[in-house]
Amino acid sequence: MEHIYQYTWIIPFLPLQVPLLIGVGLLFFPKATKNLRRIWSFSSISLLSIVMIFSMKLSIQQINSNLIFQYIWSWTINNDFSLEFGYLLDPLTSIMLMLITTVAILVLIYSDNYMSHDQGYLRFFSYMSFFNTSMLGLVTSSNLIQIYIFWELVGMCSYLLIGFWFTRPIAANACQKAFVTNRVGDFGLLLGILGLYWITGSFEFRDLFEIVNNLINNNEGNSLFLILCAFLLFSGAVAKSAQFPLHVWLPDAMEGPTPISALIHAATMVAAGIFLVARLLPLFIIIPYIMYGISLIGIITVLLGATLALAQKDIKRSLAYSTMSQLGYMMLALGMGSYRVALFHLITHAYSKALLFLGSGSLIHSMETIVGYSPYKSQNMVLMGGLRKHVPITKTAFLIGTLSLCGIPPLACFWSKDEILNDSRVYSPIFAIIAYFTAGLTAFYMFRIYLLTFEGHLNLFLKNYNGKKSSSFSSVSLWGKEELKSVNLEFPLLNLLTINNNKKSYFFSQNSYKIDGNLKRIKPSFISTINTNFDNKDFSSYPNESDNTMLFSLIIFILFTLFIGFIGIPFNQEGMNLDILTKWLTPSINLLHLNSNNSEDWYEFVINAIFSISIAYWGIFIAFFLYKPVYSSFKNFDLINFFSKRDQKITFSDKIITIIYNWSFKRGYIDAFYATFLIRNIRGLAELVSFFDRRIIDGIPNGFGVTSFFVGEGLKYGGGGRISSYLFWYLFYLSIFLIMYYGIYY
Repeated sequence: MEHIYQYTWIIPFLPLQVPLLIGVGLLFFPKATKNLRRIWSFSSISLLSIVMIFSMKLSIQQINSNLIFQYIWSWTINNDFSLEFGYLLDPLTSIMLMLITTVAILVLIYSDNYMSHDQGYLRFFSYMSFFNTSMLGLVTSSNLIQIYIFWELVGMCSYLLIGFWFTRPIAANACQKAFVTNRVGDFGLLLGILGLYWITGSFEFRDLFEIVNNLINNNEGNSLFLILCAFLLFSGAVAKSAQFPLHVWLPDAMEGPTPISALIHAATMVAAGIFLVARLLPLFIIIPYIMYGISLIGIITVLLGATLALAQKDIKRSLAYSTMSQLGYMMLALGMGSYRVALFHLITHAYSKALLFLGSGSLIHSMETIVGYSPYKSQNMVLMGGLRKHVPITKTAFLIGTLSLCGIPPLACFWSKDEILNDSRVYSPIFAIIAYFTAGLTAFYMFRIYLLTFEGHLNLFLKNYNGKKSSSFSSVSLWGKEELKSVNLEFPLLNLLTINNNKKSYFFSQNSYKIDGNLKRIKPSFISTINTNFDNKDFSSYPNESDNTMLFSLIIFILFTLFIGFIGIPFNQEGMNLDILTKWLTPSINLLHLNSNNSEDWYEFVINAIFSISIAYWGIFIAFFLYKPVYSSFKNFDLINFFSKRDQKITFSDKIITIIYNWSFKRGYIDAFYATFLIRNIRGLAELVSFFDRRIIDGIPNGFGVTSFFVGEGLKYGGGGRISSYLFWYLFYLSIFLIMYYGIYY
């Protein structure tokens, strides 16, 4: 067994061969490398499959033996300073290895077809392979300094992947925003690492936990400084896992290709923050203030992410806010000390959300067949109604992922989220109320996404509230430059509050699409400016299902979503332990001195689950009630006609709806707050410092130099070259000086 563990060091380096070989090939054999580009995707998938098989073998031995293996070697030794590198294989590492490799392989298979027509195909797989290397190196690291190195590499890869289409200004801005926001947390992480080294003299996890525990038990050291260091370490996880208040980068990061969102924004990079907190939990758990702070940040993020997802029109941004909220659940569980439950939800959510992201990518990909003349893909859900008949496999996959995230049994997220809700009820009644309420919001906004995209008819929400069957609307695709400044197609009530009915300037964009009455074909009103033949057989009036390679990944993720939750069934039956996850995590649970007894009988489990399932069904019911117009079986009530027939008197409930909608659609005004009070003030302060540096710091010596120059020039032209004249003026000024001196002192 240890013989196999000794080769764990090769895990991060296997995927690294692909970007290295691609770089060498493009340098020496550029034409051949580009022509044989499918070989590189096959190589990426093959090497990562080897890593997955090796990780699976290690995980099986980990479950059977319950041992922790660590190997380190000295890199730098100088007097009392020693820097060591190595790898650590424990239950947390083996879980992350399995999660990263399985999700990454399926995403790479999916990406082979999704990115097949992109000119940056080789660059994409090179970035993805380097990201996998960085992520695998991060989870196998044995000390803090090694984690920080791979932590920064993961951030760099995220910057490259989010800004993959860097020629688009919106993508370039998104990757810069993600990079800068994460640097805030990473700077805190670096300060925390250095502070802990100052206290303990070590970067190794085992030494850190032991020394800090002894300091606290013996009341030695500065407790405030220790709390500050722990908080700084946690700040790195706050930024990486998009927790409040450093969450603002995640929705903008959806500007990258959809496979990137499925990999790094659902299962890997955003999970790195959860991994870091889980890794450092033996340190945090002995500091109650930090544990409460972790749970507080988690519950705030849970509620904030859910409320911000309520009114988003971009399908990927809605899923991004959902990811933010679910990561908050994991952080809440870690803050409550529910180590096993947090990792359980990390696993179930990763597969469910990857399924949803890849399903959204399949939808975006299929929408190309409608807007066939455009090289871009639409991500606006308003344009996606009635797709269930045209993309049945994608619809089934998305529905299963939606039900899982809503917590509907027996799908994956039901088992993990239900345990978090039960633990929050024991931990804090206030936290429990927020957590249960957010579970209902999750069911609401997830089914809102499903209903807007798959049910009803394609043209139903493309009517304005006056009931016209044919109208123009602005493209709300994030690929374009235009922003949504037109009639609100989803909530017509807001139009009554913000738009004058007598004006015809609802749709500001000149580049609008004309919609037929039956919506069988979308025709551009600016067709004369586009050199496109619409009679081409490749142009389709309806969306088509994605190719088989993309559907293969969706089907495998469906299987994971259906069955992965059974590894953590939280009860024992007739003395037989059915909880594989608890057995897997036993060494870590013992290290944290936590209670690993999760046995429940069927009756107790069912009673605890009824309440959470009922709340989820209420959220689904409200979504159906408010979005009936998109569901063809409901014809007795039309939300659009309901609001259009009302008088223009605004009631108190209308104002509340408007406030909630604006809060969600405008991202809780947090981005505006940062832009107004932080970015503008920091920029003003920078300009003030720059002025002081140029005009004062540099101005004083420069002023002396300029003054000396002009005085010298003046004296040069004032001299006549006669010694007698120089003596006369010398004696003249000396006399004046003596007279003044005598007058002052005598």
